[in-house]
Amino acid sequence: MTDRTVETSPQLYARIGGVLYLIIIVIGLIGEAFVRDRLIVSGDAAATAANIMSHESLWRFHIAAELFLLICAVVLLLILYALLRPVSRDLALLAVFINLISIGIEAATTMRLLEALFPLGNAGYLKAFTPEQLYAMTSLSLKSHGYGFGVSLLFFGCFCLIIGYLIFKSGYFPKTIGLLMQIAGVCYLTNSFALVLSPALANRLFPGILLPAFIGELSLCLWLLVKGVNRPKWEAKARAWQAREA
Repeated sequence: MTDRTVETSPQLYARIGGVLYLIIIVIGLIGEAFVRDRLIVSGDAAATAANIMSHESLWRFHIAAELFLLICAVVLLLILYALLRPVSRDLALLAVFINLISIGIEAATTMRLLEALFPLGNAGYLKAFTPEQLYAMTSLSLKSHGYGFGVSLLFFGCFCLIIGYLIFKSGYFPKTIGLLMQIAGVCYLTNSFALVLSPALANRLFPGILLPAFIGELSLCLWLLVKGVNRPKWEAKARAWQAREA
């Protein structure tokens, strides 16, 4: 992605970013509300195992969708870097590095969902365990996924704080969206640290504390999709940045 390419089509990149962000949000919501929430029965390992076994195709499709989400997230990250680099290349790079850590953790964590299927298979070595033990293994994998995802959101929260600041200072995005993204970052950080320090508190905070985060991310998504960037202001900022770098 060269400077010339981005300068001539910042709106195109903004639109692509909006589409990718929407895909990420939709996949995330479907996975949480219509797959995991429906199949995972809190406190009942046997029922959870039975649900996953009876909907194995759905569970595997959910895992594949989560991995596709992460691919979209990497491309979106590149687009956001290109759009916000004229504000501060150093901060934009920092945001990239932090979010790549988040994406890497989430990718590793997603494999816990696949791991949850292993004890529920038909392999001969599994006969060494009782059904209750196998169900417990599946539940432990799911619990590890929950905590791993929470840790990934800690780094994503830092990303939202930086991106929100860059948006606020850009001049070609609304300051309100920048503030909403920073609020989203604070919410993610609060939720993640609560999950590590006091799971009981995290359970009380969830999902209310993540509602502002959802609003912030959805606002940025829709703005990219519908409005894009203020092209004259973006181009002026980009020229000024290139002059500083020359």
